[in-house]
Amino acid sequence: MAMATTTSTRSGSGFMRRAFDRMIEARSVQARRYVNGYLLSLDDATLASHGYDREELEREGASTSAF
Repeated sequence: MAMATTTSTRSGSGFMRRAFDRMIEARSVQARRYVNGYLLSLDDATLASHGYDREELEREGASTSAF
């Protein structure tokens, strides 16, 4: 009697995909906050000339730390 075995990585790949997607999203949020911190250090005229609004940037939040 021969026994057939199959190897499937489908159950693990869903977990890895979700973990990877969450890591990418967390890094994107971190990058946005870092950039907002720099943009908030600019004067209002410079922000306006580049199409940014100080109130909107303040609502999105800012982080000046590197980590």
